[in-house]
Amino acid sequence: AWRNHSTVTEFILTGLSDNPQTEALLFVLFLEIYVLTVTGNLTMLLVIRVDSHLHTPMYFFLSNLSFLDLCFSSVTVPKLLEDLLSEKKTISLEGCLTQVFFVFVTAGTEAFLLSMMAYDRYAAICYPLLYGQMMSNELCVKLVLLSWGLASLNSVVILLLAVNLDFCEAQTIHHYTCELPSLFPLSCSDVSVNRDILIGSTLLHGLGTFLPIFFSYARIVSAVLSMSSTTGRNKAFNTCSSHLTAVVLFFGSGLVCYLMPTSGSSLDFLSLQYSAVIPMLNPLIYSLKNQEVKAAVRRTLGKCLHYFG
Repeated sequence: AWRNHSTVTEFILTGLSDNPQTEALLFVLFLEIYVLTVTGNLTMLLVIRVDSHLHTPMYFFLSNLSFLDLCFSSVTVPKLLEDLLSEKKTISLEGCLTQVFFVFVTAGTEAFLLSMMAYDRYAAICYPLLYGQMMSNELCVKLVLLSWGLASLNSVVILLLAVNLDFCEAQTIHHYTCELPSLFPLSCSDVSVNRDILIGSTLLHGLGTFLPIFFSYARIVSAVLSMSSTTGRNKAFNTCSSHLTAVVLFFGSGLVCYLMPTSGSSLDFLSLQYSAVIPMLNPLIYSLKNQEVKAAVRRTLGKCLHYFG
């Protein structure tokens, strides 16, 4: 349908560099990042699946986060690696719009999931005796499905904005991937309404997921400060520190990328941070300071060595 609106059938991506030597170094760097991302998140999925000690709501959400990070990174990084080895970096119109859609689906679902993980920490710390009732298995599954559903609905709206754009002559996207803000300068139609809808959608989605995180942690801080035990305070803050780090990294780079008038290298940096670097860091963030995950990894490795030995 969109071919009737446009004379452009493919776009040219400027990529991260036009220097072959720099591209070779970047290829090695992002290949290592992608391998670490896949390895780290698959390890988290395996450990949480195999170890019965981690069959709790918190780790159910964490396993879904690992799956999302795998998907999120795979939407953009493989194409980036391919372009770093190619002289001509092109992507079809359909491929570009598909990438736009799945970037919003995975990123949007991750934002909802981080919000629900904050509620899980709130229930665990503020209502420990009622935690099992508040975070039942059925509710956790419904919350994850709701995350996917709401993010998919928002992504359909974003895709419709992109489909209705007319592309007449300009074909060069000054970015390494297809994202809606980088398509607006190429359109020969009026994009002011589209840009306003994108900003409104991003604000609604961002605030709708960030505010529950903010209020959850406001209650958590109040509950922790009222604890008389220093050990209890430290344990409570340690269980939240990993999640808070992930929230700051994800929401900080994502919202700035879509709300600020960034372009060129600044847009590339922000986009790479939340689509390539953060999915690699999340398994490290949630495992380095988490004694339960460390112990589960050791138990799983022990079982594997015993089985294959």
